[in-house]
Amino acid sequence: MAATDPLSLTLAALADPTRRAILARLSKGDATVSELAAPFEMSFPAVSKHLKVLEKAGLVEQGRAAQFRPRKLRPEPLRDVNEWLEAYRRFWDERLDQLGDYLKTVQEGGEK
Repeated sequence: MAATDPLSLTLAALADPTRRAILARLSKGDATVSELAAPFEMSFPAVSKHLKVLEKAGLVEQGRAAQFRPRKLRPEPLRDVNEWLEAYRRFWDERLDQLGDYLKTVQEGGEK
């Protein structure tokens, strides 16, 4: 079963280190496929497949500048991932605070 909800598409796209590297490059500005492919030892079709996954997830869009088709980062899906993760960050912050309180009690010689 293929994931079709936006968050699942974004997380699936982010699961690959090549795609994360492409996003990191695009965070510095628009780039052509040639520029995005340069650091990788892979074919243009392979880079294009990675770009299609990123485009399907809404993380990258294709622009138009004369005969070039530069790619551009779209940060909105990353904001959605951050919001989803925020609940878990609060959960772990609370758990770690509880652990800190417990360890402090143990160090002081008593247990709750």
